[in-house]
Amino acid sequence: MSSKYIVRQPIKDLQGKIIGYEILYYGENQAFSSEPAGPASEFASADTIYSFLTQNTSKALKGSLNFMTFTSMLLMKKTPRLFDKSDLVIQIDDNIIIHPLSMHFLNQYAREGYKIAVNEFQFAPRYLALLDTIDYIKLNIQTTAEAALYNTIEVAHSMNKKCIITNIETEAEYKKAIQLGVDAVEGSYVAEKLETRVHSSAYLQSNFFRLMVAVTKDEPNVEEIEQLISMDASLSYGLLKMANSAYFALRHRATTIQQAIMTLGLGQMKQWIYLLSVSNNGGSDSADSEEFLKLSFMRANFCSELMKHAQDMPISRSEAYLMGMFSTLSYLIDAPLEEILAEVPVADEIKEALLHKTGRCGKLYELVLAYESANWNAISSLAEELGIPNQILTNVYFICVENVNTLWEQLNSNYPNQEPAEPEE
Repeated sequence: MSSKYIVRQPIKDLQGKIIGYEILYYGENQAFSSEPAGPASEFASADTIYSFLTQNTSKALKGSLNFMTFTSMLLMKKTPRLFDKSDLVIQIDDNIIIHPLSMHFLNQYAREGYKIAVNEFQFAPRYLALLDTIDYIKLNIQTTAEAALYNTIEVAHSMNKKCIITNIETEAEYKKAIQLGVDAVEGSYVAEKLETRVHSSAYLQSNFFRLMVAVTKDEPNVEEIEQLISMDASLSYGLLKMANSAYFALRHRATTIQQAIMTLGLGQMKQWIYLLSVSNNGGSDSADSEEFLKLSFMRANFCSELMKHAQDMPISRSEAYLMGMFSTLSYLIDAPLEEILAEVPVADEIKEALLHKTGRCGKLYELVLAYESANWNAISSLAEELGIPNQILTNVYFICVENVNTLWEQLNSNYPNQEPAEPEE
């Protein structure tokens, strides 16, 4: 059975804000967006992705702008209609442009209000005929000369088209894209790039970090946790506000630190401490903070869910959750990761995994990173080494995406300015 994976890769504007996600697909031994493999293979690939999207567009892919490359078969199966018009950009390759029936479908979708993008646009006659239909022009920095990039962006902007440079893998390529004045960027370097470290190394001695350490002990001491929170006004305020938010559907108001801890539970504290920390960082860019938190929660969820299928693992699911969460600590604290992890009471296997990617925990961590960057070959080999069936990876991944999206939606709709429920008489 061949491997089939679907993964999201962020597309960011020049301020680092995520404007949407590229939906990358790999199936039938071939990347979705590569050259067509023939009708039989395309039909099988289209059938697989259509089935997946039917089950998932109302969940994980809802509410974000999804850039997705469509084959002729997917256009004809009316796959774009699985998405709301506001959630989808239909991307096409050259093989669609030279296919009259595919173009008929594409023009129909454009008339219905779907946005259109062209991969590796060229100023050739067959592309120019599409200009009235196109909303986004995508240019591959690896295969397009710098002069051609500059000229295309200049002309595109004069016609009110947005340009995205893709396949950015290095800092030098990222800087070149910025200099060219492109509207957005994507690629492995862009996906990994977080601009700001939220805290200085002094954070290691702060109440926030002490609290993080306290809640991750094997046997947390509730009195110690309560004391640490009570010593810090911002911690106390943040915790009480969170415990009284609509997210926890309280019938009674939590009026003390102890009641708030009991309301959240120590399990929730392990993840919410990150939220408390970043939301009290004193001026870090909100886009960076949001991206940092989402990355933390996503890795934590993915590590934890994969543990249901991985074999011979030396850690528990809750420890795997912390491994994913703590993998972003170097973005939270401006200090060497080795120094940071020395302060955190986690298993040595986790420290070795995060520092050196060694052992079975290191393989699990590498698998999560490989899936983030759509490294198809690494995904297959690492899953096999861990005993994880590769056919479940995409569903597990999108369950985690949905969990993180749900969490974020609840945070943004209920946490800020939420008045606590009045106690019943």
